[in-house]
Amino acid sequence: MTTAALPNKSKLYAYWQLLRFDRPVGIELVLWSALWAVFLAAAGFEQLPAWHIVVVFAVGATLMRAAGCAINDFADRKVDGHVARTKNRPLADGRLTGREAVAAFIVLSLISALLLVFLPVAVFWWALVVVALAFIYPFMKRYTHLPQVFLAAAFGWAIPMAYVAVSNTVVGHTVVDGWCWLLFVGYMCWTVAYDTQYAMADREDDLKIGVKSTAILFGKYDVAIISLLQAVFVASLGAVFGHYFGGISVLLLLPLIGMFYRQNQKCLTYQRTLCTEAFLDNVWIGRYLFVCIVVLTVWQFGA
Repeated sequence: MTTAALPNKSKLYAYWQLLRFDRPVGIELVLWSALWAVFLAAAGFEQLPAWHIVVVFAVGATLMRAAGCAINDFADRKVDGHVARTKNRPLADGRLTGREAVAAFIVLSLISALLLVFLPVAVFWWALVVVALAFIYPFMKRYTHLPQVFLAAAFGWAIPMAYVAVSNTVVGHTVVDGWCWLLFVGYMCWTVAYDTQYAMADREDDLKIGVKSTAILFGKYDVAIISLLQAVFVASLGAVFGHYFGGISVLLLLPLIGMFYRQNQKCLTYQRTLCTEAFLDNVWIGRYLFVCIVVLTVWQFGA
């Protein structure tokens, strides 16, 4: 490799880090929930989802999560250098500029928009909400202690979008019912819970630099509120599973209780590394539920 090639490689890797492709856990947290919704929406019509809808939502979730990371780093470019966990991000250490981060956000958003040509037209109008939420979320931590709620809405908006895509494909018009919104609310509770765990690791730094979060807002009740949010999530999923697959399917959710208990025991130590581990453990929640939903859908409606 020549010396002249090194700068290009360094810049490419900087973009890779900016978009968090080096840390795919965040991608999975968005991806699995989008695919839950695609399969559950199809289960509402007693069938499997069209393969192209699955592919579009998988790719779209990945790209929009990357776009959200780019605009997040742009919003935090002046504070990331003061936080131990984020001081080596590409904008914080000067490898990329704010203009380059915004450009990455725009390009990825446009590519995601192009995916909409493979979906019913109605999905386009719902997709505008995702772009707006992805853009404003990173700035909310300056004005409210509830930026995690905006993050949850941005991540979770793929759920009603999935219902719009599937219903318009199957019956030719939009069907976004109460079960969709119950899944959306449950998902938001889960997201606020795990992002609060994530924020707990940064709480001391955030207090010093004036950044707001639910971890700061909840204070000494943080783990108790996280547990409550997780309970609402499990209860919501229990109702959704029961509706689509029958009451016996709710038993599949019992392992979640043990998984959440283990996470919260880590958070109660208030050690940064363990709080981060608790956050990372949530990827197994997403994977487990995706497998359950796919198996149940195939079992009941795959014939």
